[in-house]
Amino acid sequence: MKRKRRTEILINGDRNVAVTLAREILGKYVVTTIEEPNDGLVMVKVRETAKNSLFYLGEVYVTECKVEINGHIGIGILKGYDPDLTYYLAVIDAAYHAQLQETDKWKEALLAEEARINERRKKSFRKVLKTKVNFETMDV
Repeated sequence: MKRKRRTEILINGDRNVAVTLAREILGKYVVTTIEEPNDGLVMVKVRETAKNSLFYLGEVYVTECKVEINGHIGIGILKGYDPDLTYYLAVIDAAYHAQLQETDKWKEALLAEEARINERRKKSFRKVLKTKVNFETMDV
């Protein structure tokens, strides 16, 4: 599973999934914190479609963290302030980079959480669609 997809699942899903995966690693390996969870700003780059040019839309407040496991660095970064989740994301990322054996069985848990996220989104979309107005019937 690619890093982007994995991170989106861990951020958007149930927090306990990230906590469980990270604690599994924290209990077995030495995790060295390179950069404590701290806050910062990231510039948001957007492509303007008419001229196909890039410009900076603004800044986003983020929390970021870096850890190391067996010489492999993991990075956790997310929008807003959540130092604990950022640390867990960094630990999970480092575990994947180090190709630890525990990561092999995580795919099932991540896919199950992704399915729950998708189901929540579908329910939300169905609620929105209930309020949709059919303009063709308004003139009758």
